[in-house]
Amino acid sequence: MHFCVGAFAGAHGVRGLVKLKSFTAEPDAIVRYRPLTDEAGGREFQVTLVSTAKDHFVVKVEGVGTREAAEALASTRVYAPRASLPAADEDEFYHADLIGLAAETVDGKPLGKVAALHDFGAGNVLEITIEGGKSMLIPFTRAAVPQVDPAAGRVVVDPPAEA
Repeated sequence: MHFCVGAFAGAHGVRGLVKLKSFTAEPDAIVRYRPLTDEAGGREFQVTLVSTAKDHFVVKVEGVGTREAAEALASTRVYAPRASLPAADEDEFYHADLIGLAAETVDGKPLGKVAALHDFGAGNVLEITIEGGKSMLIPFTRAAVPQVDPAAGRVVVDPPAEA
């Protein structure tokens, strides 16, 4: 399994340097993850940090030596293998670990499957696809999701009462 950890954001200068935006909790960790690949895993990127800027890093990508080659990478998302990422702390989860888990109520009744994890600005929300293809949004809090067990392939939810 691979995780998206950043994206190339175009050329920096005329000598083939590339802007790299990091999507990681510790932004500079992106240059330590190996190997970095494209989404399909067909192209591997060997990056060397050159400098930091306000909202991105400037990197040298092996095999990229011109501005045109650097520009060609613009908007390419970069991925790292799960094994190169740090382990999640207790009560922390990678989004990909949650997607697809079975959701059940506190009394053990099947509810659906976790389809996504969203953050609309007021905290994380689980989107659960229920019977008939409809979706249900559940606050991703200990009160509403008292148990998360990726190893068992499930989450237990206690949805708040409808207002």
